[in-house]
Amino acid sequence: MKPIVRIAFVAAIIGPIQSVAGWLIAGSLWPGYDPIRQTISDLAAPESPVNAIMSGFFILGGTLTIIAGIFARTFALPGRIALVLAGLCTYGLTIFPTPLIGYSVPHRIFAISSFVLSAGWPLLTMRIRRDAPWLIRPPMAIAMTALQTVLAVWFLMTWTLPDATNVGFWERVVATEQSLLLSLTVIALYVRQGRQRKLSA
Repeated sequence: MKPIVRIAFVAAIIGPIQSVAGWLIAGSLWPGYDPIRQTISDLAAPESPVNAIMSGFFILGGTLTIIAGIFARTFALPGRIALVLAGLCTYGLTIFPTPLIGYSVPHRIFAISSFVLSAGWPLLTMRIRRDAPWLIRPPMAIAMTALQTVLAVWFLMTWTLPDATNVGFWERVVATEQSLLLSLTVIALYVRQGRQRKLSA
């Protein structure tokens, strides 16, 4: 199997940090913003005073996901494609922001696609060969996909409820979990291959 390239390892370290830092920094600069009730996308809305800041973090996050898809070469190709598409969807939801009043259809399409792709990548990266790392073998890949799917569906159901008061909270839970799981997987595989190189040297 091909190795995890170092740039994917670096992107994996930055990923969860920038994901949380983005909405923490932007939210703290918008007086009156409610992170429990309001979505992360509201921070990038055209009317938002922190639109440029949150949009920048969205683009950074999408780029890091694309880097993982291209350079996490231990993953099976379908999973890598899913990650690249998820990153491109993040670009899409940034280019088509949602207004504070009402919603944007293109934004919802890109956002839902991003969440679905980000939930399903473990199953698509699965390898069944005996020398594959346990993190991407069927039992773990299926378990990770099931966990992410449940969380993503829960959030999307909450997001579509017009009277929901905790949609921001659940979005942050899902976004953080998805970013963290991908990063931990890439980091673990990179460390594992480094140890194997030392043993074979």
